[in-house]
Amino acid sequence: MTRILLASFALAAPALAQPYDLLLQGGHVIDPASNINAVRDVAVAGGRIARVAARIAPEQARKVINVAGRYVVPGLVDLHFHAFGYSGALLPDDTALPTGSTTVVDAGGAGYRTFETFKKTVIANSKTRVLVLLNIAGNGMTGAASEDNVEDMLPEKTAEVIRANRDLIVGIKVAHFGKPGWDALKRAVSAGRLAEVPVMVDDKIFTNTGRTSREKLLDVMRPGDMHTHMYNDRQVEIISRYNGKVQEYAIEARKRGVLFDLGHGAGSLLWPVAVSAAKQGFWPDTISTDLHASSILMQQSDMPNCMSKMMLLGMKLEDAVRKSTMVPAQVIRRYPEIGTLGEGRVADVAVLAETEGVFAFKDAWGKKMMGTRKLENVLTLRGGTLVWDSEGRGFPEWNTAGDYEVIP
Repeated sequence: MTRILLASFALAAPALAQPYDLLLQGGHVIDPASNINAVRDVAVAGGRIARVAARIAPEQARKVINVAGRYVVPGLVDLHFHAFGYSGALLPDDTALPTGSTTVVDAGGAGYRTFETFKKTVIANSKTRVLVLLNIAGNGMTGAASEDNVEDMLPEKTAEVIRANRDLIVGIKVAHFGKPGWDALKRAVSAGRLAEVPVMVDDKIFTNTGRTSREKLLDVMRPGDMHTHMYNDRQVEIISRYNGKVQEYAIEARKRGVLFDLGHGAGSLLWPVAVSAAKQGFWPDTISTDLHASSILMQQSDMPNCMSKMMLLGMKLEDAVRKSTMVPAQVIRRYPEIGTLGEGRVADVAVLAETEGVFAFKDAWGKKMMGTRKLENVLTLRGGTLVWDSEGRGFPEWNTAGDYEVIP
């Protein structure tokens, strides 16, 4: 009996000695939620962060990836993405995961009438965590026929769909309303009150609408609501065109809890506005891409590029990480489920390389500003699984990895 017990223990010992599935070794961890900004090892087990420490013995992990010289941050949370409905919608797994975004929030592609189709066709088939800002327009972001149709903006129906899908729907989107008055925004806010969720506002200042930024920010939007495209003065005039100062109503709106989101996109980062605002300390609360077919290429609007542009304007790296992880997770009430590398949390991780050199950073209108630091995502974990590895750090050398498996 003694011999049998000893033999069983000997067989179990190797498994017990490797409690971790994966170890990210030697990277510089930036996790604002945990107040960590230092070189640390990160261990993953069962798809979750198991331990973050100055040193974790590599023998304890079944797989070790050396990420020395790289920044290890929580998976990026892109608060403004387009994955459905809109003609320029993108597949999240093809465009978000390679750039470090493990969570994207589709900003208004679906309305109450089209959400189930979105859920079945895109959300259910994505490795990326896809959350939703439900459009107040019933058919979603399908053009003026939908987005200007006030009769199809039904707060009660919208709230009903949100309440039935709280695991996926995190807020409401109102966008592109081209008619006079506040009907669309007020209906979105009404739905937000009914469902107890925030509203993201994408509202251009048209001369024929009679709407003003002051009224929108101070009288209609609520604390916790967010205005995207903040550095586009056609959307929200935060910088006075007369004296270049941040508008008092923008400062007051922020004090009362209205949030400002970058939403870079194809037309919503203008260097003159961004430079003036940054010099006066009026930064985005959240960094997001507004990534779609028209903004993914020439506008350089993925998350690492957006973070790099904010750093070019003077934002600290740690703040850029915080506004791309913890803060957006808080805004959509998913923190600390996401947005942190805290022990026990889901192992969504982005590994970023910072390169020094000479780089041209374009705004959304094709004007460039030169910079010397650029972030690039080189490795992504989604739920503890390696889904992107541009530097091949998680792969063995071909001539030392043993025989190739023959595929019939």
